[in-house]
Amino acid sequence: MKVCNAFSLNMLATLPAEVSVREIGLAEARTLVAREFEPAVGHVDTAAIFSQQLGIPMPASRVTVTLRKGETILVGQYKGPRLPEGTTVLPAGVTIQWLLVTLK
Repeated sequence: MKVCNAFSLNMLATLPAEVSVREIGLAEARTLVAREFEPAVGHVDTAAIFSQQLGIPMPASRVTVTLRKGETILVGQYKGPRLPEGTTVLPAGVTIQWLLVTLK
């Protein structure tokens, strides 16, 4: 499963498309990446925050993600004000929302 920090319509391999988005908790996200994952987080600072949240090393990896029918990605959606460059720890009141995005 790919771990991403965003979802874009550019990731869809074909159109028309039906996409399912389901929020999951941090514990479930940790379980999913404990098995196996492919990093697709393009920013070093974001990857460091994901590492801290998920409890695993998450290297930054600037790759193109293409979501094909039946595939699911784990998206860590940042919720809060823009962070200063170099931030690797979330400040108070800021969260990462974990989402499973599936192309049906």
